[in-house]
Amino acid sequence: MAAQQVTVIQVQGSEKKMKTTKESPRETYRGTAIITGVLFIVGTVAGILSVVFTGSILGDPNYLVKVSVNANQIALGALFVLIMGLALAMVPVVIFPILKKYNEVLALGYVVFRGALETVACFVTAISWLLLVNLGQDYASAGTPNAPYFLTLGNLFLKAADIGATMGAIVFPLGAMMLYVVFYQSKLIPRWLSIWGLIGVTLHLFATGLGGLFGLTGSMSTIQTVVALPIALQEMVMAVWLIVKGFDPSALASGPAKTGLNQGNK
Repeated sequence: MAAQQVTVIQVQGSEKKMKTTKESPRETYRGTAIITGVLFIVGTVAGILSVVFTGSILGDPNYLVKVSVNANQIALGALFVLIMGLALAMVPVVIFPILKKYNEVLALGYVVFRGALETVACFVTAISWLLLVNLGQDYASAGTPNAPYFLTLGNLFLKAADIGATMGAIVFPLGAMMLYVVFYQSKLIPRWLSIWGLIGVTLHLFATGLGGLFGLTGSMSTIQTVVALPIALQEMVMAVWLIVKGFDPSALASGPAKTGLNQGNK
C-alpha cells in the first residue's frame, strides 16, 4: 500500500514538473508576436537596401556598362531581394496557427499569397539581376560592345525583373489585405493599425501593382516610391508594436467566438 502511494506521488510530481516546464499559450503567443515583428523589420529593411544598391544602376540608359562596373552592388541587391522574400514568406507560416482560429480561409490565403507567390516573384527578380551581371561583364569585355544581341538580352532580363516586381506588387497587397481583415475583426492589434494597413496596401495595389501591370508607372519610379511609403511605415510601426506589446491578451482570451468569423462554418 505504501509503495502504491509513493508511486502515485512520484507520478503526480512528474506531471507537475511537466506542467511547469511546458511553455504556456500566453508565452507562445508572445514569442510568435516577437518573431513576426522581427521578420517584418528584416524583410522591409532588406527590400529598401535592394533598391538603394540597384536603383541608380538599373535605371541608367547605359545600364550594361554600369552593371559591369558595379557587379557587386547588383549581386548584393539580388541577395537583399532574396532575404526580403524569405523573411516575409516566414511571416504567414509563423502566424498561421493564430490567424486560423479566427478565419482559416483568409489565413490560408495569406500563406499562399505572401508565403508562396510573393517568394516566387522575389526569386524571378533576383535571378534576372544575377543574369544581368554576367551579361554586363560579357558586354564590357566583348570586342563589339554595341552588338544588338547584348542590348536585346539586357532588355529581356530587365523586363523579367520588372515582371517579377510587378507580380510581387500585386500579390503582396492582396495577401496583406487578408492579414489586415483578420487583424481588424479579431482585434489582435489595434484597429487603427489595421485600418492604416488596409489603406496603405490599397494604394500600393492600384498605384504600383496595377499601374506597373498596365505600364502607367515604371519600376522604381518616384510615384511607386512615394506610394510605398505609407505601407512601409505601417509595417515598421506594427512590427515594433508586436515586439513591444504583442497580441492583445483580451482578443486572444475571447477567441473567434467574440468576432463571429467562424460561426458560419459551424
